[in-house]
Amino acid sequence: MKKSQYRLRGLSLLVAASSLMAALPAWAVDAFTLKDIRVEGLQRVEPGTVFASLPFRIGDQYSDDKGSTAIRSLFGLGLFSDVRLQINGDVLVVIVEERPTVADVSFSGIKEFDAEVLKKSLREVGLAEGLPFDKALADRAEQELKRQYLSRSMYAAQVQTTVTPGERNRVNLNFSVVEGDVAKIKDIRVVGNQAFSQSTLLSLFELDTGGWMSWYTKADRYSRSKLNADLESLRSYYLSRGYLEFRIDSTQVAVSPDKRDISVTINITEGNRFVVSSVSLEGEYLGKEQEFKSLVGIRVGEAYNEEDVSRTVKAFNDYFGAFGYAFAQVDASPVIDRVNNRVAFVLRVQPSRRAYVRRINIQGNNRTRDEIIRREFRQLESAWYDSDRIRLSRDRIDRLGFFTEVGIETEPVPGSNDQVDLIVTVVEKPTGNLSVGAAYSQADKLSFIASIKQENAFGSGNYLGLDLNTSEFNRQLSLSTTDPYFTQDGISRTFDLYYKTTRPFDAQGGDYEIVTPGLGIRFGVPFTETDTVFFGLGAERVKVREGDQLPKAYLDQSGTYLPATIGWARDDRDSALVPTQGRLQRFNSEFGVGGDHRYAKLTYQIQQYIPITRQYTLAFNTELGVGKGMGGKAYPVLRNFYGGGLGSVRGFEQGTLGPTSEVTGSTTGEKVNIGGARNVVINAEFIAPFPGAGNDRTLRWFTFVDVGNVFGESESVDFGQMRSSVGIGLSWLSPVGPLRFAWANPVRKFDGDRIQKFQFQIGTSF
Repeated sequence: MKKSQYRLRGLSLLVAASSLMAALPAWAVDAFTLKDIRVEGLQRVEPGTVFASLPFRIGDQYSDDKGSTAIRSLFGLGLFSDVRLQINGDVLVVIVEERPTVADVSFSGIKEFDAEVLKKSLREVGLAEGLPFDKALADRAEQELKRQYLSRSMYAAQVQTTVTPGERNRVNLNFSVVEGDVAKIKDIRVVGNQAFSQSTLLSLFELDTGGWMSWYTKADRYSRSKLNADLESLRSYYLSRGYLEFRIDSTQVAVSPDKRDISVTINITEGNRFVVSSVSLEGEYLGKEQEFKSLVGIRVGEAYNEEDVSRTVKAFNDYFGAFGYAFAQVDASPVIDRVNNRVAFVLRVQPSRRAYVRRINIQGNNRTRDEIIRREFRQLESAWYDSDRIRLSRDRIDRLGFFTEVGIETEPVPGSNDQVDLIVTVVEKPTGNLSVGAAYSQADKLSFIASIKQENAFGSGNYLGLDLNTSEFNRQLSLSTTDPYFTQDGISRTFDLYYKTTRPFDAQGGDYEIVTPGLGIRFGVPFTETDTVFFGLGAERVKVREGDQLPKAYLDQSGTYLPATIGWARDDRDSALVPTQGRLQRFNSEFGVGGDHRYAKLTYQIQQYIPITRQYTLAFNTELGVGKGMGGKAYPVLRNFYGGGLGSVRGFEQGTLGPTSEVTGSTTGEKVNIGGARNVVINAEFIAPFPGAGNDRTLRWFTFVDVGNVFGESESVDFGQMRSSVGIGLSWLSPVGPLRFAWANPVRKFDGDRIQKFQFQIGTSF
């Protein structure tokens, strides 16, 4: 490193001396008029940057005070390691020495992190390509890299910086990292617990001492953020079970001398368990005391529960807000009787004043148009403040799927005691998706999948999608577009255009094809805030291309189909991918209203998720379907339901349950499955965290019971013919999509059933 480029300690003294000398009376000069200003020493910085920082111009009066201000301003830019002012007559010469600029940042020895991740973290502390560099910045960069490794429980990591000078006062930085071993949690102890066992309390934690799944969960790696979350879980556990005065006294984290083992000790004071003795209301309740009393969730005679208190306070605030009282104050004051371990609550309220919304301001929507967000609002400007409508508006905006965060804050209007502004803050997410990949399942085999989707095309809120699937048995090319506000009342309109080719599964045999080009239009009509009914009309031209093993029932299925559909859905599950509570209901009806086939097809599905504990869930699924020919015609076989396999009764080969049909060209009466016009499927699952995975909801195992079958149009549903199975499975939200494995043992089967005990698929449920 050149001495002229890095005068570290001496440079600091020189800079300080330069600043002092500019202000000392001994260096004082008489004020004079500047005839010229010159800048020397620039290499990359534009002269205009220097001139813009000077507090004077040519023709201005120069003084010592202005000179000192100029030096401070130039140092403040962070671009120079030295600044001096030299006066030659009535000419001021600004002499600067630029700080070197970072030309390149590289890493060696890193395995735990991607280089781009580390560069991003360094950029946040001010070190990046193209930015000025100094030794202090290098020190901060080293500390930031060590902090990144500490977050991964790698306490032995060492970082060394090498600075290599380059041309034009630029430097190349290399951070050489010796990562060392990962420090593992050897011991976690809770000290002071009496009411609950160690195992009970430690089961609440994400952190643990390791297990056979630690390679996946990394739960045995210490993280301060994880520990804080675990401490909050511990606190909530006690406060929800009566321990009103519970506290965490201290937390010690000890690292072994070799930096390989970590011990965590949590010292707590449980306190006594308190029971709620009474709940009373004080204050002005707008003459609606009974309504407010019905909102009280604090249960007299039961153990104190902090969650009940929080829910009650929130319910009171929301109810006041529904009447326009945006500034209501609700205080749940405990009156503690430590002698008898009782606590009485006094709910004191002050409604304050009623307010109305003056203006709704939206920020953060750089792409999405204002009108797309405003049309989801149920709270109107110049209307009384209504917390219910504001909450509903926030939920509707969030359900658009265009934003990662949606927040609404209330701000009083300055100078007014009865007006508020709503500040809507959104954080947009990329809504376009270009994906190319492959998927594999035992039914469809290997398939190539490609799609281009834009959920918020050009910020208009409209959906546009193109999908391609090259499955061996179900090929599809489709184009779809949706306008969610085809009318101002919120009626949506969707156009679909598709081309499908279907071949029989291997289990069915044959090489015939069913080709279906079609198009459709659907309208979604919102009847309530949570219920939408869909109406649609489509047209298909089906062509059955004959081949080996063609079921005779397919011979007359070619022709034109004109399906009209009516559907309804309601979903209040807490998650679409890993639900633990809530219910999903779907109903769909399809009617052949024209073309060569007249029929009706009705389907209904209901899923119910019941949380047993924080970790365990019961899940139930029921699907019912019925199809019937109309106008004196038989129900079209190509609209049949299929049973067996994932999504139906596991343990039986995909699509092999139900009625059969003889195949063309067979001299032995060979038959294949063609599905049926009636469908009954019932599934039950017990879902639990995967052993060793802690509370990771993306990796879960389950046991299940399946019952179901499909029946022909002329057959009645015979429960004596139902197939059933029991088994165990694994569900994983993998990087390529939801992945489910199932091993099933058919417990009710009949001669001729095709058994397949192990099955898996990407992107299915139940």
